[in-house]
Amino acid sequence: MNRGDNRMRSADEIEEELVSPEGAFEIVREDVLGESMEVFKNRDRSLRQIVENSVHHGDNEYIVCEQQRISFREHLARVSAIAHNLRRDYGVKPGDRVAILADNHPQWIMMFWATVSIGGICTGLNGWWNREAILIALEDAEPKLLVADRKRLSRIASDTLTCPIICIEENFSQLEQGWDADEESPALPDCDIAEDDAALILYTSGTTGRAKGVLLSHRNLVTFLASAVFSGFRMMIMEGEAGHTENDDSRPNCGLFSAPLFHLSGLFTGVITSLAVGMKSVWTLGQFEAEKVLQLIETEKVTTWPSLGSMAARVMNHPDFDSYNLSSVSRLGSGGAPTSRATQERMTRAFRGTGGRMALGYGLTESSGVGTHNWGDLLQAHPNSVGRVFPSTEISIRDEENRELPPGQQGEICIRGSCVMLGYWRNPEATDAAIAPGRWLRTGDMGYFDDELLYINTRARDLILCNAENIYPVEVEHCIELHPDILEAAVIGIPHPDRGQDVKAIVVVADGGKPSTEQLAAFCRERLAAFKVPSQWVIYPQPLPRNAAGKIMKNVLAGEAEPGLAEE
Repeated sequence: MNRGDNRMRSADEIEEELVSPEGAFEIVREDVLGESMEVFKNRDRSLRQIVENSVHHGDNEYIVCEQQRISFREHLARVSAIAHNLRRDYGVKPGDRVAILADNHPQWIMMFWATVSIGGICTGLNGWWNREAILIALEDAEPKLLVADRKRLSRIASDTLTCPIICIEENFSQLEQGWDADEESPALPDCDIAEDDAALILYTSGTTGRAKGVLLSHRNLVTFLASAVFSGFRMMIMEGEAGHTENDDSRPNCGLFSAPLFHLSGLFTGVITSLAVGMKSVWTLGQFEAEKVLQLIETEKVTTWPSLGSMAARVMNHPDFDSYNLSSVSRLGSGGAPTSRATQERMTRAFRGTGGRMALGYGLTESSGVGTHNWGDLLQAHPNSVGRVFPSTEISIRDEENRELPPGQQGEICIRGSCVMLGYWRNPEATDAAIAPGRWLRTGDMGYFDDELLYINTRARDLILCNAENIYPVEVEHCIELHPDILEAAVIGIPHPDRGQDVKAIVVVADGGKPSTEQLAAFCRERLAAFKVPSQWVIYPQPLPRNAAGKIMKNVLAGEAEPGLAEE
């Protein structure tokens, strides 16, 4: 677009053009579950449409996992066969649950697409769960079929289940009978799917109690996809106008995914977005291994790597990091937990192909991963913000009486839009507590707006109150992580007889580092108000316990709960 001047447009101007009438991402108002909401006009109406359209990507690679390489055309043929066999052999009907309990096998991905393409509800079970947690979820979901790998099935080997079981390593091939490698355009079974039909159940991490099943619709997941594509398009325009260019425009997009498929980072970005935009997705199996990530980036010419939690730090700390060619990586992302300015800067310095730019955002499983996005120059200027709100999504900061607060004032972050879940599976009480009138999702996160940018301080339950002063653990954690000898830190509140609560820090020390707790406290006193400086310090002998979303399990560190997870 030639504007007749050399002025770089703002994010607001670019967004206004994209979402305006006749724009590529036009926004209109429609009824969604009885509420008038803004939605993307030009959108797919179901996940089935997305997988059907993937035939246009042909023989380009879609899934790479160890020795398996599956093209988009082969994937569609196999998904079609699985969908027919789910109906014929297992009687899967619209609304029936098909549970998956497995590592990041390609079969997980194909089962997801086959299930949602015939109106079934894919139920992603946490592959890190122990026996008890698995059995609770199976009782809750009542699946028509369980597809699992050998390792997870061994955890419930002594239990009798009420549904048939398919083992990925042993008899998954029977689900694929009939697929034709030479078929140009395989047909899925006929099925009418409405936008608000349920498509997916993902269970919350359960670190504060029994996990709840988040019930998401086709509309929810299509909203995530539209938001992700919009974000990428806007980012590309802004970087182009700023003079930032990719190292090699001819290089095909390739994403590396280490996040589990039962988590939104793996499933929504790695599976749904990759299929829709024709991007190759490379998957890791088993425990996270920094060296494996480095090898795959080099050999597969990975262009995009969205890391979770401590993944990036572990990769950058690998002793052979500098011996690998990582120049293909032009997009870095971070999620699952707040990423400090120091970590952001270290990541963009380490991966020089990014040009010093990366992206992060904010969203919940309950909001289909949709919320805000911060990237590139905007992130460099505002590294503590989670960014701008996505189009078609509203975010409001509210007080305890559900009243909206003005910019600058802190309150609970509430989200509204076509991204908000249908509810919690078979849990109307929890649904009513989470979704306020007008379908506002109460996130439980505390934050505020400043110049249209969202800032998150903490989960409400993690807030530390000392002498009536609020202490936000993230601020203290990011300060501690500035210390060169500290890999990661967690801050929790502990009882104090006079002040109400005091601050306790649990830290992991880098190899070769030997800071004393007195030195760490002095480091913090130079940067924080005195009442925020931890009074107790614990040197943790191993990586901090995290759930599948990459979030530190603070209740485990506080001794309030057991991890409830099996060894990966």
